[in-house]
Amino acid sequence: MITGLFDKEERLEELRESGDHLVKLAEVVDWEGFRAVLVKVHEKERKANSGRKPHDVVLMFRIEVLRSLYNLSDEAMEYQIKDRLSFMRFLGLGFGERVPDAKSIWLFRERLREAGLIGEVFVEFERQLVESGFAARKGQIVDAAIVEVPVQRNRREVNEAIKEGRGNPESWEEAKARQKDVEARWMRKDGRNYFGYKNHVEVDAKHKLIRRWEVTSARVHDGQVFEELLDEGNTSREVWADAAYASKEREERMKEGKWRTHIQRKGNRHRALSEREKRGNKTRARVRARIEHVFGAMRKRMGQTLLRCVGQARARVKIGLRNLAYNMDRLRTLTLQAA
Repeated sequence: MITGLFDKEERLEELRESGDHLVKLAEVVDWEGFRAVLVKVHEKERKANSGRKPHDVVLMFRIEVLRSLYNLSDEAMEYQIKDRLSFMRFLGLGFGERVPDAKSIWLFRERLREAGLIGEVFVEFERQLVESGFAARKGQIVDAAIVEVPVQRNRREVNEAIKEGRGNPESWEEAKARQKDVEARWMRKDGRNYFGYKNHVEVDAKHKLIRRWEVTSARVHDGQVFEELLDEGNTSREVWADAAYASKEREERMKEGKWRTHIQRKGNRHRALSEREKRGNKTRARVRARIEHVFGAMRKRMGQTLLRCVGQARARVKIGLRNLAYNMDRLRTLTLQAA
């Protein structure tokens, strides 16, 4: 088949007209604004000047955002970059340029973890949101979502040792220990058992953007991660949360901090909710449901498959990147709505 000089450009334009949302995503984010943070991954001195130079940090960061948005493995990400014109355009890569392989993608994420940069990257994007006119407004909503990881098949005595915090059993060889997650935990919810971690988030009620987040094992109760998630920068002191966060002590602390809480009320076998409390719950739920929209959008877009990594530190990086990718895509939507 004979190809024309402008065939690639014509195909890319067709993709744009068909709704390639990556075009807008590339425009609304100031990618170069992250460079000052990302260059820290190379602060370790190189042992030698020989060999290929590392890939550009901003390029690798954009790859991580794409990988998170589409819930791809490192191997699938490498393949899709080579295969999809929309990915190549988003990354600014031409046909003759070197594409980072799966190992390079994994290594960049490892360096983000080792340097502890996920929090700094999130702060930089928050700065961009404020500059773009999307500061946190109209109060905040707190909730948590379970993030599952592959179940560990261990003997009972090994599981007991892990629960007691004794780390990797001495019987495990080094290679086996690297594949075992001794920090993820079990929890039971709605009659089902889950194994993994929790993504605790706080979103603003106006824009439905994640402003604060934290990662714990799944066993940690939602209420243990609450006050530290609250955003003092929000224009309102209103706070919404579900019944898992309800406690008399918390209500008193929040009142002392001049927060106005709207936490769902819950009954028990000894005391049913009054009609007034039920009406109040219904009113609070109208606002609190906005955080469910966030989790729903993340599940729909990024999938519900297992988070494949070992250890809470790696889980934190991957979950943090998911939260950031959601925020970037949400900014794209908000910008289009504003236009």
